[in-house]
Amino acid sequence: MLLTSRRPRAALLAAASVTLVAATLPPPEPLGIGDRLFPTLGNPGYDVLTYDLDFTYHGANTKPLDAVTKIDALTTERLERINLDFTHGVVRSVEVNGAPARFATAGEDLVVTPAAVVETGTRMRITVTHTSDPTGRGGGWLRTADGLAMANQADAAHRVFPGNDHPADKAFFTFRVTAPDALTAVANGTREAKTSTGGKTTWTYRSRHPMATELAQVSIGRSAVVHRAGPDGLPVRDVVPAADREKLERWLRKTPAQLRWMGQQVGPYPFETYGVLIAGADTGFELETQTLSLFERSLFTRPEYPEWYVDSVMVHELAHQWFGNSVSPRTWSDLWLNEGHATWYEAQYAQEHARKPVETRMREAYRRSDGWRAAGGPPAAPEPPTPGHQISLFRPVVYDGSALVLYALREEMGEAAFQRLERDWVRDHRDGTATTAEFTSLASDTAGRDLSAFFTAWLYGRKTPPMPGHADWRSDPVVTQQGPARKAPHHPAAPEPQPVPEAVTRPGNGE
Repeated sequence: MLLTSRRPRAALLAAASVTLVAATLPPPEPLGIGDRLFPTLGNPGYDVLTYDLDFTYHGANTKPLDAVTKIDALTTERLERINLDFTHGVVRSVEVNGAPARFATAGEDLVVTPAAVVETGTRMRITVTHTSDPTGRGGGWLRTADGLAMANQADAAHRVFPGNDHPADKAFFTFRVTAPDALTAVANGTREAKTSTGGKTTWTYRSRHPMATELAQVSIGRSAVVHRAGPDGLPVRDVVPAADREKLERWLRKTPAQLRWMGQQVGPYPFETYGVLIAGADTGFELETQTLSLFERSLFTRPEYPEWYVDSVMVHELAHQWFGNSVSPRTWSDLWLNEGHATWYEAQYAQEHARKPVETRMREAYRRSDGWRAAGGPPAAPEPPTPGHQISLFRPVVYDGSALVLYALREEMGEAAFQRLERDWVRDHRDGTATTAEFTSLASDTAGRDLSAFFTAWLYGRKTPPMPGHADWRSDPVVTQQGPARKAPHHPAAPEPQPVPEAVTRPGNGE
């Protein structure tokens, strides 16, 4: 009797507490962690430990999915309110630590007022019941010919699910996806369960390594899942349109050898599985979603793409599993470490396997470098993206312009020291985040001398410094727009002097 009589009183006290807190707090506002390029991205006051994402897809990619997002986090400060990045969905309810919480929208933030203040150093569970709308612009869900996939880079994960949408806060993920029986659902990591009832199947996947929100991947469609063994028994899982299974095999079977080659360059593959996800969509980009890189179908089916070019694109996204995924950027200004390295290894692969000289490509990049810097800023201090078009951050200066920095660094410190640096970098920061300052410090330690003046000029200068060992190289400041021919912002450049034919060069998706 006493326990049951206390329950309504406790509920009343909780409601009164929420009302009191709401009455004394200022109006909700969007917050951020201070990223120079995305000021309102991420949220202060907590560190996400795990995401548990539950999506129900009803069979049409023009209608919202039902979703429940559960977030386990550790507070780093006392929180009277909790900001989550989220937009493009309808929030139905929010709970914090099992108690109903008030919520409001401010900009692209979901602002939650818990029933009780959450103290510093406290574990908290946030549960948001919501919809996830695949019809909005600006990234997130990508509608394919037979369903959906995710394309969240750089700031679009919060158009799919609420969270702390910044790579500085990596977390472990669990995905549960329910879809009609005729469809196949896949996600990052490895599959842990598959259950069917009432004409619907629920698929469960879990990541074994922490992941940035921008690298999350869920694909739903009429897909074939192809398994094979990679180096040292690594499970390789490819996901392709079922109708194209045989047609695409010639490309899929290349992945184990590419994995082996990358491992020889920088060390063991950092995750539990790898594979390619080929989507029936015209995106204008490819994307390094963790353990399952996203590719558009036409890359592999259009005859005008040279084989060496497609191979180098595959290696570009594979290299990101080390550079950008396992070692994630602490801020978006550190993006050059992602794209510069992926472009570097893409170019090295094309040199070794297709006789496309890296030096020729880098000399052309040097010629264009001053123009790229004028148009988009220096590699480690890029200009902000165009408002409303965040993909515009992915300019030539972060691709070949940043690979050029690595070429100069190798010339400066010598090939053996450079190779030690690369391997030590991905080993020391595996599963974490890292900054440009940490990379330059490690480079100096590896070289046995202070390289700060070298990096200041190459990473932050508005003009390209002289190239070590190549005093005759010149940069043309008139070149301000496109670099070596490329398909789209997330697509590696085609090396010169044999660029991809004009018919191959396509614009981006405009987002």
